[in-house]
Amino acid sequence: MLNVYLSGEIHSDWREQIIDGSKGLNVTFNSPVTDHAASDDCGVSILGAEPNKFWHDHKGAKLNAIRTRKGIEDADVVVVRFGEKYKQWNAAFDAGYAAALGKSLIVLHGADHQHALKEVDAAALAVAEEPSQVVEMLRYVLDGTLPR
Repeated sequence: MLNVYLSGEIHSDWREQIIDGSKGLNVTFNSPVTDHAASDDCGVSILGAEPNKFWHDHKGAKLNAIRTRKGIEDADVVVVRFGEKYKQWNAAFDAGYAAALGKSLIVLHGADHQHALKEVDAAALAVAEEPSQVVEMLRYVLDGTLPR
């Protein structure tokens, strides 16, 4: 069994594509909270309001870090997706954390991000442009099967 952590961009269905494509494989998936409002507001919802936006975000970031660290530490494979629309600084941080822990890292992004992410890509064991390629990588790692 592979435990896969799906990190990064939350504005598209790439996670669902990988999870759906992996049906029948011996894989479990984990990820950060992908409800943007819940992720942003978890700290103040649980620990109390903050009048200063910095401390509002700080509480949420620290609480989310507990989940993120646990997910990356428990993972056999970490997939980090960089989307097209927003800069995902947190995704770059997750990729670096996974690499520092010696995790098998797959980076997922479009061709237009190749130059900007060259150092992140260099730390990865594989770089994909499509979620379907990640599914085929997982299939190959688990049973040695090439794409159908």
